[in-house]
Amino acid sequence: MRLFYTFSKVQIFKKSSPKQIYMSGIRFGADSFSTYEEGIKKEWIVGNGLGGYASSTIIGAGTRTYHGLLVAASKNPPGRFVLLSSLDEEISLNEEVYRLASHKYPGNVFPKGFNYLSKFVLAPFPLWVYQPDAFTVKKKVFMIHDSNTTCILYDVRSRREGALLRIFPLVNSRNFHHTVRSGELSFSQKAIPTGVELESSNGFIFSLSSNLQYHSDPKWYYNFEYDAEKQRGLNFQEDNFNPGYFESKLKIGTSHFFIVASTEDISSLTLEKVEEFYTREVYRQNLLVFNSRLTEPFALKLLRAADPFIVKNPSTGESTVIAGYHWFSDWGRDTMISIPGLLLIPRRFEEAKSILKNFSRHCKRGLIPNAFLALGGEPIYNTVDASLWFIHTVGRYFAYTKDFIFLSDIWDTVDDIINNYRKGTDFGIGMDSDYLIRQGPQLTWMDAKVRDQAVTPRAGKACEINALWYNALKTASNLGTLLGKNISSYETLATGVASNFENTFWNPKTNCLFDLVSQDEAGNEVKDPAIRPNQIFAVALPYTMLSPEKEKAIVDRAEKDLLTPFGLRTLSRDHPLYKGQCRGDPANRDAAYHNGTVWPWLLGAYVGAYRKVHNYSKESLEDMRALLQGFDIHLETAGIGTISEIFDGDYPYTPGGCIAQAWSIAEILRAYVEKVLGIKP
Repeated sequence: MRLFYTFSKVQIFKKSSPKQIYMSGIRFGADSFSTYEEGIKKEWIVGNGLGGYASSTIIGAGTRTYHGLLVAASKNPPGRFVLLSSLDEEISLNEEVYRLASHKYPGNVFPKGFNYLSKFVLAPFPLWVYQPDAFTVKKKVFMIHDSNTTCILYDVRSRREGALLRIFPLVNSRNFHHTVRSGELSFSQKAIPTGVELESSNGFIFSLSSNLQYHSDPKWYYNFEYDAEKQRGLNFQEDNFNPGYFESKLKIGTSHFFIVASTEDISSLTLEKVEEFYTREVYRQNLLVFNSRLTEPFALKLLRAADPFIVKNPSTGESTVIAGYHWFSDWGRDTMISIPGLLLIPRRFEEAKSILKNFSRHCKRGLIPNAFLALGGEPIYNTVDASLWFIHTVGRYFAYTKDFIFLSDIWDTVDDIINNYRKGTDFGIGMDSDYLIRQGPQLTWMDAKVRDQAVTPRAGKACEINALWYNALKTASNLGTLLGKNISSYETLATGVASNFENTFWNPKTNCLFDLVSQDEAGNEVKDPAIRPNQIFAVALPYTMLSPEKEKAIVDRAEKDLLTPFGLRTLSRDHPLYKGQCRGDPANRDAAYHNGTVWPWLLGAYVGAYRKVHNYSKESLEDMRALLQGFDIHLETAGIGTISEIFDGDYPYTPGGCIAQAWSIAEILRAYVEKVLGIKP
């Protein structure tokens, strides 16, 4: 099946357009990849605006099933598929062969191209500089926005006569979650003027185009090993197909080459056109910076990191948010929490509006979808907080835009959510006689399972859900007033929530909130005293219910028991269920996921709460500036130029999970801009 998208017409923008914005980039020298083990610690990713991407380690060795130079977002079937795994470059001269690739096989790393690698730069796209003997190879990878197309540009400088450059594409055709063996897949190939068109036995059609000469020479490469998957207790071996190779003799001096992999018709591409695509994409990214009106260096780094998460659904063409790379799709909760940082701070208001409208259309019995499990897949609704975050985000969108037309269009969804939560809806979600919201198991953001057993089921009344419920009621009341709606029922409900929240959730023994109030099998009330970060939202949201003294006590408790340099722990270290490391097989990771593991996105709420309870003092400003700018180090540590999903709860707080998480970037950016820089709507 061909994945159909259409190239936009290439434009080279005039000097009268916004000036190019200088970015020094992130740079690594040879000491960062002196060994294979060091080289695979850092990963890069480039998105295409559709949910597809190119990604690998900085030495080019794939360590995940998710790595590949072209991971395409498919319409039918929905999902993402690895098509081009890697390009293996070699230069031969007489009897010498310089192989620039790096791969892991059982008991062996071959070749060891990282030994020739002198520099890796991300500015804004990945650039490698290899220096084997009398040659210098500069390799640059980028993607064409809104297209499943990856472009690789080469500048090859030769100081000797008679050298030959060969580039061997390793291709596949599989869902990015899985591995494949040679007996499970086959390819046919057809020559095109600039390369080859490949069709896999499972129906995908894609092409490789180049200004090098293509030679068919099909063979399989066997038993690649992916270290990251091995550590995660998942399938970690597979085979990749090599259809042939691209070749050119090298002249003395510098030669320029390209290879493009795409699901499009690329048979007429030239080097000049590929360079134009590169110019356009650089301009697009610089325009995002220009339009944001931000100038502070750390904020700009985060702004650039935000862009890959904002995509168009391949099936509908509507804007959405990828929750995390590599493996997440678009999740309702994550999207709503991320919109302020990813889209409102950068002033990408039209995309924000499109996303809110899209989720509004899928609202069912007052529930915003929890997830679309594959891009274009059917929604599932098992979440209690996505709808409440939706109302919060509508309020933040209006604060930034004053878009009354949108507010009027979206109002019915806001009202529908509140009415369904009041009277009761699916999954045991509904309001009790005390005006507080209860829900069934595994519906909050702490939703991990070990096999079929919920790790943190949290059935009952959760503290952050009721903080969000009150905030949603007051937000709706405020917005409804602006629209001339009768909001008396919202105010009545909000008053009821406020009158019961403190008595229900305040724990005088720990001087903070109970995390959950539930009932045992006999119907007796049970209050969970576990110290978790969920209570921070009872301080940080725009509308809150507690006294200043109690709000400060909550922040003090979070600082003492939960705060780390990279986020808040999900459970206090002195709790018997605390797990300080999130690693190993799926069962071990899921058991730790919300039982001690650190989440950066929680700092968005913490920073706001901290500044609030310290009366926005100069000292609190500098404290929070230092805390957030601490991520500068992390931007060069795991996913280069981005922020990981999670960190270990124990020192040295090793990053884990997705290498790039939407709400990690979004909430750090939002908190930094709004609460540190003081730039607010």
